[in-house]
Amino acid sequence: MVQLFSPRIRTTIKKSRLLFASIKSQQYCHTPPPHTEATAEEIIRVLSKHNNWQFLLESSHIPTKLSSDVVQSVLQRSHFSTHPMRLLDFFNWSNQHLGTPQTLDSFSILAFVLCGSNLYAPAINVLGRMVDARVSVSDVLNSMNSIVYSGGPRFRSRPVAFELLIDVYRKRAMWNECVCVFLGVKDCDFRISLLCCNSLLKDLLRCNRMELFWKVYGEMSAKKIESDAYTYVSVITAHCRAGNVKEAKRVLSEMGERGCEPNVIAYNVVVRGLCGIGDFDEALELKTTMAEKGLVPDNYTYAIFIDGFCQHKRTSEAKLILEQMCERGLNPDHNIYTALINGFMKEGDVDGAFEIKNTMVARGIKLNLVTYNAILHGLCKAGEMERAVNLINEMIEMGIKPEIQTYNYLIEAYSKEGTVDKVSEVLVWMNERNLPPSAYTFSAIINELSRTGDLEKSNLLLENMSARGIAPSVAIYTTIVKGYVKEAKFEEAMAILDGMWEKGISPDVFCYNSVIMGLSKLRRMEEARTCFVEMRKKGLIPNSYTFGGLINGYIEIGNMEFAESYFMEMLDQGIAPDLYNYTSIIDGLCKNGNLTEAFSIFNRMLEQNLLPNVHIYSVLIISLSKNGKLVEAMRIFSKFSDTGLVADVYTYTSLVSGFCKQGSMVEAFRIHDEMSKKGINPNIVTYNALIGGFFKSGEIERAKELFGGLSDKGLMPNKVTYATMIDGFCKAENLEEAFGLLEEMSSKGVPPDVFVYNSLVNGCCKKGDMERALSLFDGMVEKGIASIHTFNTMIDGFCKSGNLSRAVDLVKEMVDRQIMPNHVTFTI
Repeated sequence: MVQLFSPRIRTTIKKSRLLFASIKSQQYCHTPPPHTEATAEEIIRVLSKHNNWQFLLESSHIPTKLSSDVVQSVLQRSHFSTHPMRLLDFFNWSNQHLGTPQTLDSFSILAFVLCGSNLYAPAINVLGRMVDARVSVSDVLNSMNSIVYSGGPRFRSRPVAFELLIDVYRKRAMWNECVCVFLGVKDCDFRISLLCCNSLLKDLLRCNRMELFWKVYGEMSAKKIESDAYTYVSVITAHCRAGNVKEAKRVLSEMGERGCEPNVIAYNVVVRGLCGIGDFDEALELKTTMAEKGLVPDNYTYAIFIDGFCQHKRTSEAKLILEQMCERGLNPDHNIYTALINGFMKEGDVDGAFEIKNTMVARGIKLNLVTYNAILHGLCKAGEMERAVNLINEMIEMGIKPEIQTYNYLIEAYSKEGTVDKVSEVLVWMNERNLPPSAYTFSAIINELSRTGDLEKSNLLLENMSARGIAPSVAIYTTIVKGYVKEAKFEEAMAILDGMWEKGISPDVFCYNSVIMGLSKLRRMEEARTCFVEMRKKGLIPNSYTFGGLINGYIEIGNMEFAESYFMEMLDQGIAPDLYNYTSIIDGLCKNGNLTEAFSIFNRMLEQNLLPNVHIYSVLIISLSKNGKLVEAMRIFSKFSDTGLVADVYTYTSLVSGFCKQGSMVEAFRIHDEMSKKGINPNIVTYNALIGGFFKSGEIERAKELFGGLSDKGLMPNKVTYATMIDGFCKAENLEEAFGLLEEMSSKGVPPDVFVYNSLVNGCCKKGDMERALSLFDGMVEKGIASIHTFNTMIDGFCKSGNLSRAVDLVKEMVDRQIMPNHVTFTI
C-alpha cells in the first residue's frame, strides 16, 4: 500500500529541488545496499503497473528514500521491462526530489536505453545534460565503457551512443573531447560508423584542427575503417592545406588502387593545391587525366584555374581558360568574371578588365555590387578617377545601390591625390544616400592628412569620429602619431598616446615604436630611453623593432656600451634579433674597432640560421682590411662569394686598399681585375688606393699611368686623387710635377686642402727650397689653415738650412697664434 506524505511535506520537498552542478561517477555493476534495492524494487513496480506513477510516488514515502543510487538501480534493473520514455520521465522527475546529483552511470544507462529504441533526440538531450555538467571526458568515457562491458549484448552492439556523444561535443566545438571519445571507444564488437568519422574529419578540417584531424584519420586506419570518397577528399584537402601537394597526389592515386575511383571533387582539390603553388602545367595535366577517365571538369574546376592564374598575375592565361569554359557549354558566374577583373586590375590592365566587363554584359549577365566594386577599386588604384565616377553613375542607373565601401575607394584615391574638395564632394554624395562614413572612411582621409603633415585636420577628423560614435582604432592613432614623429613634434605625439590611455584605448607596441625610432633617428636618446621605460611600465612588451631603434640610435651617437646592453637585454628576453638588428650591432662594433665582439655576434647569427646579407659581409671585410687583417678578410670574402651574394664596389675597394697599404700590388690588381670581370666598375676611390699603393712601392710611372687613364674610364680625379698624387711627387722630390698638379686642380675647381699644402711645404723643405716653402706657408697662415704640423715642418726646414733665428721666430709666432708647441717641436 503506497503511503502518502502530507501536503505540507510534499510542498517542502518540491521547494528544495536542486539543479545538479556536478556528477559523481560510480560503477554500473556495483552492489547497492539492501534498503536501496528495496526502494528501487518498489519504484519499478509502480512504474511498470501505473500510468499515474508520478502521483503515486509523490504521495508515498519514496521521495524521502530517494537517492542517486536508487535512481541508478531503477534504471539498470528495469530497462528491459519499462518503456525508455517512462524511464526518462522518471529520471527527470527524480532530479526534482534528489538532494544529491545523479550518478554518471545513470546518464550513461539512460542514453544507451534510449538509443536501443532509436530514440536519438532524447538520448542527445541526456548526453548534452551530462556534458554541460562539466564532467571530464575521461570520466564520461569510463562510465560509458563500463556500461558497454557490463550491460550485456543489448549495450555492447550499440555504437550509436558514442557517436551521439561525439556529436554533442562537436556541436559545442569541444574538439579535443570529440577526438578523445573517438579514440576511447574500447569495445571490439563495434566500430564508429564511417558517417560519423567523415563528419568529424570534415569539422576538424573546417576548424583547422589539423593535429586532431590526423589523430582521427590514424585511428581509422588502425581500426581498419574503410575510407570512402568523402574520407579521401578530406585527407587530400588536409595535405593541400599543409602545402604537401605531392602527398595529396599520392592519396588521389591510392583512391583508385583501393577501388574508390576519384570523383570530380577529389580532382578539384588537388588541382586547387597545384594552382596554389603555381604548378599550372601539372594542374592542366590532371585536368586532362580527368577527361580521360570520363570525368567532366565542372564550373568549379575552371574557376580554380582562373583564380589561380589571376593570383599569380597570369591573367591573360586565365582569360584563355574562360574561353575554353564557354566553348564547352559551361556558364561562368559572377565570381569567375570578378576574379578576372581583379586580375587585370592588379596587373594595371584597366582595358583588359573592361573587356571582361563588356563580355559579361554581352552574355546577358547583370553586374552585381561585388563586380562593380572590383572595377571601381582598380580604377581608383590606377588614378582614373573620371572613369571611376562614371562607373558609380552607371551602377546607380542599373539599379545597383553603392555601399559605404564603394565610396571609400573614391575617398582613399582622392585623399592620396590631395584633392580635398573632391573628398568633400564624395562625403556629400554619401550623406545624400544616408550612408554614414565608416571607420575606414575616416582612416583613409586621416592617413593621407597625417602623411602630408596636415595634423591639425587629422585631429579635427579624429574628434569628428568620436562625436559620431565611431571609435577610432589603434591603427588610426598610430598613423597620427607617425605624422607627428615625421614632423619631429614628439611632445604632441606623446600627448596622443597619453590621451589614448585616458580614453581607455591601449596603444600597442607599434605606437610606441614610432616615437622611439623617431627619437633615435634624431639621436635624442635620453628621450627615446624615457619613452621605452614608460612603455614597459604600461605593460607593453618591446619587440625587435623597439630594440633595433634604440640599438641603432646609440650606435649613431657612438655609445656602444648602451647599444650592446640593449642587444643583450633583447636576447635575455627571448626576442630573436632580426637581420636588421644584427647588421646594426655588427656595423657599430666594427666601426668602434671591436672586431672580436663583432665576430662573436656574427657567429651567434649563423647559429640562429640567419643568412648574412651583403652589408654584414661588407662591414666585416672592410673592418678587417682597415686593420690590416687581410688573411681574415679574404677568408670572409671567400665565404661571401660561396653564398652566391655579389660584393659591391665598396667591399672590393676595401680589399684593394688593404693590399695597397701592405705594398701587395699584385694582389691588389688581382682583386681589381676580378671586380671588373664581374661587371663591378672600380670607382675613383679604388683608383686612389691603387695610385697611393704605387707611390708607396716606388712605382711612380705606373701611378702616373693610372692617373692619366682616369678620364678614359669616365672618372674625374677628386680632392683625394690630387692629394695622393701631389704627396707622392713631393716625397719623391719631384716638385715640378707636384706644383703642376696644384695648378691643374685649382683650374678644375677642386680646392686644395690642408693636406695638399702640408705635402707641398714638406716637399719644398725636404729639397731645401725654403723660399717656395715660406710662400706656401704664408698663404696657409693667411687662410687660417696652418696647423701645428705645418709649423713643425717649417721649423725643421729652417733648422736644417741653418736659419735658426727664423726657426725661433716661428716658435714664438705659434704661441702668439695660440698653437701650442708639442713634443715634436722641441725635439727638432
